[in-house]
Amino acid sequence: MVRVAGPQGEVMSVHRAWWVASAAALVIIGAGACATTAGLLVSPLHHEFGWPHGTISAAASVNLVLYGLTAPFGVAAMDRFGMRRMATAALLLIAAGAGLTTLMSAPWQFVLGWGLLVGTGCGALATTFAALVADRWFAARRGLVAGALTAATVFGQFALLPVFSLLVDFDWRAATGTLVAVALLVAPLAWAVLRDRPSDVGLLPYGASRPEPRDPATSVTRAVRVLPWRSGAFWLLASTFAICGASTNGIMWTHFTPAAHDHGMPAGVASSLLAVIGVVNVLGTIGSGWLTDRLNPRLLLTAYYCLRAGSLALLPGLLGPSAQPALIAFAVVFGLLDVATVPPTIALCRELWGSDGPIVFGWISVAHQLGAGTIALAGGLTRDLTGTYTPLWTAAALLCLTAAALALRIPTIPREPVTVLAAAPQERAEDGLRCCHRSP
Repeated sequence: MVRVAGPQGEVMSVHRAWWVASAAALVIIGAGACATTAGLLVSPLHHEFGWPHGTISAAASVNLVLYGLTAPFGVAAMDRFGMRRMATAALLLIAAGAGLTTLMSAPWQFVLGWGLLVGTGCGALATTFAALVADRWFAARRGLVAGALTAATVFGQFALLPVFSLLVDFDWRAATGTLVAVALLVAPLAWAVLRDRPSDVGLLPYGASRPEPRDPATSVTRAVRVLPWRSGAFWLLASTFAICGASTNGIMWTHFTPAAHDHGMPAGVASSLLAVIGVVNVLGTIGSGWLTDRLNPRLLLTAYYCLRAGSLALLPGLLGPSAQPALIAFAVVFGLLDVATVPPTIALCRELWGSDGPIVFGWISVAHQLGAGTIALAGGLTRDLTGTYTPLWTAAALLCLTAAALALRIPTIPREPVTVLAAAPQERAEDGLRCCHRSP
């Protein structure tokens, strides 16, 4: 516990879990700042080096795919080597990759720096890291915390975009150099505050009345062993999340700014709209976490994907040289829906796979990024071949409707009948009290 002074001078205790969650949020924001900058670099790199849009998008695609592929192994590595060590190492890897990008002169160097190094570092600190923090440090409010940390991911990805857009207009190398500085500033914070488990500092998880079972020592190979590749539920959930990645990271992060620029909109204005998405996303994702603690996550996913389909279908008619009220309204609605799918997906992973849920979620995140990487590459190729991004928005809307239908088919776990054995009166009374105080 950490003791702080209250408004009347009284001493209040704040559980260490909240400080760990706060530090994790800052780490995630620092890593997230690198995830969307590739969209700002498309035009400057095209103009300076003459690289085709498809070539630049290839590096962004590698980044997105590795962002997903790293996730399940990152969680298992945190099991093996520790959350604090891995988070710090990931931030240093991001700094190295962004630093290399400032010195590049050939496309393969962009793929190596931005695609391989930054993608791997960001993947280790993706939503699976948020799921692990929520799962280990919180017995209560897991959905809320998972939603808040997921919101931190997108806040970092979008909220700083206007600043980076100004830097890119001045010098794109200054923008990537700033990302290096951000990662290097956050790394010491990760080392100082993060701890692997509450038991490491003599505490129980927040809201727990007794220690939770601790998994035996694990290795990175656990990520492969727990992959439920024979489970139909896994493939249904992975399919919905692949579509989630295609309709957010793949098309919005990489191609919204250049698509808006094609319609005469300045890059700074387009980046400001993405920033609106990022800021509103905080409310949407935290609200989704709150709803996940109370409603069926399958129904939530269906509703989110249907609403996202409608918004994407309308977007081509809203793009223009300026940010009209209808386009701002789109940014607000899309921000509420953007990463709202993550808390219910995390909840379903825990419901279906128990303590292996965070690692299974990592594998499902692989599908998310494969979908994102596919659309990121397809978007660049489509722009080179047709001169427009318009077909992508319609395709993304249709994919979201498909995801809504798939979410309804995710099965529930049958509950085994409970056999009540004869017990002493005192034991029966205690059981009754426990039932009365059980969370709904």
